[in-house]
Amino acid sequence: MVKVAHVQLSSCCGCLISLTDTYEKLLEILNSIELVYCQTLIDVREIKECDVALVEGSVCLEDHHALEVAKEVREKAKIVVALGACAAFGGLTRYCKGNQLPKPVNSSFSPLSEVIKVDYSIPGCPPSPEAIYSFIKALLNNDEAYLKPYKLLAEMPEVCGCDLLYKVVNKELCMGCGTCSASCPTRAITMVDGRPVVDPVLCIKCGLCSFQCPRILYPSLLEEIE
Repeated sequence: MVKVAHVQLSSCCGCLISLTDTYEKLLEILNSIELVYCQTLIDVREIKECDVALVEGSVCLEDHHALEVAKEVREKAKIVVALGACAAFGGLTRYCKGNQLPKPVNSSFSPLSEVIKVDYSIPGCPPSPEAIYSFIKALLNNDEAYLKPYKLLAEMPEVCGCDLLYKVVNKELCMGCGTCSASCPTRAITMVDGRPVVDPVLCIKCGLCSFQCPRILYPSLLEEIE
């Protein structure tokens, strides 16, 4: 049975809540794996060797314990998955200015992929229960075709709505499909004259727009197929 660990760093527990929101599907997941570590669901104090580590939250660079945990995860897990925007891209923690209670010394946060090698990244703030369930099932079934976009995303430590402008719109590659706008959880992206317009104030760097855009990840997928 596949051994899985859930590790939480600097986060709000939103990704874990999203996982538990799979309801009856969570039981299906738990029956298919051996959960060896989870700070919320089981009483285990030590991260054990495992096949898969789902890591939620970004890494606080001033917190030596967080850095040690991140490195320990890489040493003990065969596959490391950045679960959610904070672990994958820094997310909301990128906006932290420090000097705020209760931990005024914590002001610099980095995505997990800037500290250790990450094998897969799941976007979203938080990722939807359906996305988490489908990813875990694909991982258990070794469905490489389904997992490939998540692997490519792990190689992109910084993702935000601005990527649509720099990588797609400015290069005249936008098809006006609107998937970026439809996937944005904060409505930071609106379609104007068939092109996305990004409000940087509303953008939370969750990565969903880049993940859904057929012009950012999928050209790389097509190259491999060809």
